[in-house]
Amino acid sequence: MNVARSFNNWRKFRQTISELGRMSNRELHDLGIDRSDIHRVAREAVGR
Repeated sequence: MNVARSFNNWRKFRQTISELGRMSNRELHDLGIDRSDIHRVAREAVGR
């Protein structure tokens, strides 16, 4: 994997964590996500 792709994946991972982290528990629940699942969802978003 090249450096640019790794950086973009890292940035997408961090952005996903940030966006989900700003949501309320109710909003996360509506999406079927528990707060403890945020890192897992972010990893899946970048295909790790």
